Amino acid sequence: MEHMTAIDARGLSCPIPVARTKQAMEKNPSDEITVLVDSNVAKENVTRLATSKKYSVDVQAVSNDEYKLVLKPSK
Repeated sequence: MEHMTAIDARGLSCPIPVARTKQAMEKNPSDEITVLVDSNVAKENVTRLATSKKYSVDVQAVSNDEYKLVLKPSK
C-alpha cells in the first residue's frame, strides 16, 4: 500500500524545503511525496534533488509563485 507524505515548505527559504524533502525521502523511501513551495528557486532545487534520487516530478502551478510538486519514487 502506498503512503503519501506531504511537506508544506511555503514561506521557507532554501535550503529548508530541500532538506525537509530529503528527510522525507530517507524516512519513507517508497512514499509519494507532495511538496508545496512558493518560490521558483525552491521548485528548481526540490526538482533537482528529486531527479538526482530517481524520483519522477510532476510540477503543478497552484498560483503565481506557488507550486505543488508530486514526487514519485521509481520502482
